[in-house]
Amino acid sequence: MTRGAGTNPHNPFERLRFEEDPEAVAEMRRADPDWEPPSPKSVFYEDDTQSLITRNDSPDLSFEASLNPYRGCEHGCSYCYARRYHEYLGFSAGLDFETKIMVKTRAASLLRAEMSRASWQPRKLALSGVTDCYQPVERRLGITRGCLEVLAEFRNPVVVITKNHLVTRDADMLAELARHRAAAVLVSITSLDRELARTLEPRASGPAMRLDAIRILAEAGVPCGVSVAPLIPGLNDHEMPAILEAARGAGATFATWSMVRLPGSGAEVFTEWLGRHVSPVKQATILERIREVHGGRLNDTRPLVRMRGEGPRAEQTALLFRAVVRRLGFAGTRPEVTTEAFRRREAGQLELDL
Repeated sequence: MTRGAGTNPHNPFERLRFEEDPEAVAEMRRADPDWEPPSPKSVFYEDDTQSLITRNDSPDLSFEASLNPYRGCEHGCSYCYARRYHEYLGFSAGLDFETKIMVKTRAASLLRAEMSRASWQPRKLALSGVTDCYQPVERRLGITRGCLEVLAEFRNPVVVITKNHLVTRDADMLAELARHRAAAVLVSITSLDRELARTLEPRASGPAMRLDAIRILAEAGVPCGVSVAPLIPGLNDHEMPAILEAARGAGATFATWSMVRLPGSGAEVFTEWLGRHVSPVKQATILERIREVHGGRLNDTRPLVRMRGEGPRAEQTALLFRAVVRRLGFAGTRPEVTTEAFRRREAGQLELDL
């Protein structure tokens, strides 16, 4: 299966760098015109983190705390803003991000210890806030499942964000939390075009499977919404109304969106992806339009602006989104969960469930 990145951009925090020998590649292709460099295999490293919950004070995020069972993501989405974070670990934002995955095997026990403390104030958690908690290896490791079991035990509210059908495996845990108004799921859908989705997000579930995930979760009683994200001007932004309509038909009750942003080396990864999958003219148009909504840059770090962009194109996108969600009858843009049912469960404590 293909990868989202075609290269490993240099990590600006590292002095050593790997460079492919173009003469060796040319020689291989002369011998075999169909030759392509082998796709690297995924490698999983144990992340011996001592804490799990990350806090933020960003005014444009709907949560104050999040937990991420994995660092790096096999989904390999070429546009992913989280690629830059892998450089802090000494890896590249390119192929390393989607093949060298840090796994927090102790996540569930760390979460239980955190919530058992008297100092823990129940609050909505985002699962995940960075990389996808239902990326392919989760099927085998079940780390996210373990975290949901702890959250259900404490009835601490959680909002899951994913683009993988695997979330339906945990419909039982999510439904139990939802019974106490303590769970909601956002399914990210970037395109309904199967071929575009396959190349843009090579190891994520296809569009039809994501719509099916919304349907299954909604039927299980789990509040489910759609995140039309990211919108990439000139590539998929025209699909927003169709995505919203399809998600609403599948049972989504709330919706949100965000504009693409390409921090650091992520811009190099996405530009290289464009070079492989669209014409030079279209590549130039897409990059120009991204710069148009980010003040002449491919990224904007300003809170309240970075997620939506600015200028006429961004304003038109926001107006269109509001008009479509109103026409389709979406309840709102953010899921409503509550801490009212939270209960503290200390180690060894027995309690009658009510």
